[in-house]
Amino acid sequence: MDQESIVYGCIKDVAYVPSGDGRLQVNREAMLTLPHADDWPFLSQEMFSIPAVSAGAGHYQTEVMHFGASYKAVEYEWDQWIAQFEDLLSKMFWVSATVHLETELSGVHTFTWESTANYHVPGSGDMQVRCEWNHEGSLSL
Repeated sequence: MDQESIVYGCIKDVAYVPSGDGRLQVNREAMLTLPHADDWPFLSQEMFSIPAVSAGAGHYQTEVMHFGASYKAVEYEWDQWIAQFEDLLSKMFWVSATVHLETELSGVHTFTWESTANYHVPGSGDMQVRCEWNHEGSLSL
């Protein structure tokens, strides 16, 4: 059996901004520019919950755009996956983003992006990432 990797997480943004800056539409359009899963990209439209254009429907204070996918040993190409994810984030409004990478051999890695300002503005580049690693289990000798 091949090594399976599971990647899942969410991108968070404020659900309602009184100024009406179109951030929901910007985020939606950024996700819709992703290729379809048929092309076998690292990131695809189908792995994301693409938000509706109107705010307020079922959201309290935070817009949560979740995603997930199963891969064959994606950790060996993780730099490319991260580069594509950060490219997507660069085109979106967001407050924080979290990615969980579950691997059979390397355990669970959690990556968290936070804006260096109150929230990330598309094209601003004001983001930083933090990684945590957790491996459960015992070594068999």
